[in-house]
Order: sequence, then structure tokens, then C-alpha cells
Amino acid sequence: MLPSASKPELEEMTRRPSLPDVFSSVRVSNSPQLWRRALGFIGPGFIISVGYMDPGNWATDLAAGSRYGYTLLFAIMMSNLLAILLQSLAVKLGVATEQDLAQACRAHYSRPATIGLWVFAEIAIAACDLAEVVGSAIALQLLFGIPLLLGVLITSLDVLLILLLQHRGFRYLEAVVIVLIATISVLFGAEIVFSHPQWSSIALHLFVPTRDILANGDMLYIAIGILGATVMPHNLYLHSSIVQTRDYPRTLKGKREAILLASLDSAAALTIALFVNAAILIVAAAVFHRTGHNQVAEIGDAYKLLTPLLGVTGASTMFAIALLASGQNSTLTGTLAGQVVMEGFLQLRLPAWQRRLMTRLLAIIPTVIVTAIWGRSGTARLLILSQVILSMQLSFAVFPLVAFTSDRNTMGEFVNRAWLRWLGWGAAILIAVLNGWLLIQIFRGR
Repeated sequence: MLPSASKPELEEMTRRPSLPDVFSSVRVSNSPQLWRRALGFIGPGFIISVGYMDPGNWATDLAAGSRYGYTLLFAIMMSNLLAILLQSLAVKLGVATEQDLAQACRAHYSRPATIGLWVFAEIAIAACDLAEVVGSAIALQLLFGIPLLLGVLITSLDVLLILLLQHRGFRYLEAVVIVLIATISVLFGAEIVFSHPQWSSIALHLFVPTRDILANGDMLYIAIGILGATVMPHNLYLHSSIVQTRDYPRTLKGKREAILLASLDSAAALTIALFVNAAILIVAAAVFHRTGHNQVAEIGDAYKLLTPLLGVTGASTMFAIALLASGQNSTLTGTLAGQVVMEGFLQLRLPAWQRRLMTRLLAIIPTVIVTAIWGRSGTARLLILSQVILSMQLSFAVFPLVAFTSDRNTMGEFVNRAWLRWLGWGAAILIAVLNGWLLIQIFRGR
């Protein structure tokens, strides 16, 4: 049982909606036709899905495909199913309580616990932002010849794009995100066609795990990197907030329908993210692993090898354009998540541009150091490490989320049913166990 929040605390949280500038700002149709009402909920799931196909995913998926072929496709499938489950719980929390996950933590936990959870959430956001910085900088170098170090610095200017989109309205932000996701999906769909993969192996490894994964430290390291790249801890905070941008009836019936339609939006968007992640691994397996290039984890190396190995002019350019779209798209998630986390945990409200610059500085400083010392060879290791860090922080968001949504005092009639509680706690424990096993493997020297 969760500790009960005091009445003044709950009233205080109720008076402060999450992301107040856009709270209940997106109109939802009151048409008797369900599909028309469902259209109003399309968007938040796609913003969340951006974090599931960011440049950090590219590094882990490239490494997985080039080293182990199609073997780790199951890790992508399992991670995506976990993501759909956990994001649906975040939707339920946000709609049922009209609090985001950070606000709920602040209302129910002690001050030291709240500060600790805030620190872990900020670490996760910084790790994600680091991957975006590196990915965008590499794309700029591949497409325009911009030096990597300069590209890292240029990426900090994307705060201007964020401010412009936020000023025009939340729907514009969602529209840009969906267009960029569509661009990435189309480009990688073409790459799959060009690579002529083994469809029977793909079908097998998507649904059947390999027994070697627990015994092979390197394989487990990459698999948990895939988990960290797919199930993003800060996305749980963000989704519980942005689902409240919809102007649905704040009644039991209205909330019940909002949970259903927002969960469908999330599941559809995350299915597209599954396709993109699987496509990156499949292309790496079909092009690099099949030809004996088993150590391709560097995005730059993949770019150089794609066109000559596939024999398709423009394949490398398509790859780089998709990478740039992925990196720029991901900046939106980090901006909004940073605002939700800081305001929810600390009630500290800063202008969006200040929050974004703070987050970017946390990512740029280590990236500049690594880039200056090791160049591109160090950035691939940094990308994979950032995803493992994300996975390590995941439990600190998942356990509170499952606890809140399983508590009747918090959720009322929207409390998780028994089967969903079992699934939620099972997912939380699985994530914790996998991370513990990874730490053991790392200390053993993998």
C-alpha cells in the first residue's frame, strides 16, 4: 500500500496541472462516431514513440545486427511489448488522477525520496539527450562534411525550433513529429527492400529467444542496451503529462474512453517504432553480418559501407537523412520530458529555452570531451553506454508507476485489475533482474 498523500498536498497538486500552457488545449470531437473522437487522441503516442527510435537505438541495433545477425530481434520485440504495457499505465495514471508521474511521486513520497527520483530522472534525460546530440552531429558530418565537434555544438541551437513549435500550438508539434517519423519509416522500408533479408530467420528470431543471451556477456550487454533504448524512463513521466493536453470530458465515462483511445494511439505509434528498430537491425544483419563485417557499430562505418555493399546508389544518403530526422525529432521528447520532470518533482518552473539549454549542456559537455579525445570511434561506445544508463534508471520510474496504478486510493475505479497488476509487477521485476545481471557481467569483465 502506498503512503497516503495529505489532503493539502493533493489539493496543491490538483491546482497545478501538468504543462499548464497546453493542458486540455487540444479539442476532441463530441461526435457520436467513435472514430471521429479517436482522431482527437492521435499525437501523444507518436511524440512518445520518438524516444523509441532515437540515435541511441541506431547504435545498439547496428551492433546487434552486425555481430549476431537476426538473433536479438526478440529483444526488440520484448522491449516493445514492455513499452506498450508501461506506456498504457502512464496514460491511465495521467487521465485518472490528472497528475503526471512526477507530480504523483511528489505527492506520495518523502522529500528525500522525491529528490532521489528526480536525480535519477534527470540522469535518464541527460543520457537520452547525449544520444540525440551525437546522432545529429554524426548526421551533419555525413551529409554536409561538418566537423563532428562543431556539429555537437550546432545541435544546441535546436532550442529555437522547439520554442517556435510550442508557440504555434501543441498540434503543430505533433504534426512535425509525425512527418519526421513517416520520413524515417519510408527510408528504412526502402533499405529493407534493398538488403534482401532472410525472412524466415526474421520471423523465427522475432518470437523465439536465443538461449545464449544469458551466458554471453557481450550479447546481454547489447540486449539490455536495446531495452534501455526502447523503454525510456523519462517517457513514462512525459506520457502521463501530455495525454492531459486533450479536452475530453473530465467524467468517469469520459476518462474511461480517453484511457482507451490514448492507449490505442500509443500502441499504434509504438508498433511503428518496432518496425523502425527492427528494420535497422535487419539491415545491419542482412548487409554487414552476412558479408562478414561483424564489428560495425559505428554509424559512420555503416554509412560508408551501405552503398558499396548493397550496390544501390543513394542508400548511404538515405541512411544519413533518416539519422538526422531521428536526432532532430528526439530533441522534442527531451525538452518536454525535462519540463515535466523539473516542474513535477520540484515545482520549479523555468522558461522552455532555459530548461532545454540546461539539459543540452549536461549532454554536450561529456560529448565534447569524448569527441575531442577519441573522435568518431568514441561516439559509438558513448551511444551504447547512454542506452545502458537509461536501462539502469528505468526501475526508478517503473516501480512507482506500477505502484500508483495498482493502488485503489490513488486510482479509484481505474485501479489495475489483478491480471494487469501481475503483468506490471512482472515487467518491473524482469527489468530489475536483467539490469542486475548486466552489472554482474560488467564487473566480471564481460
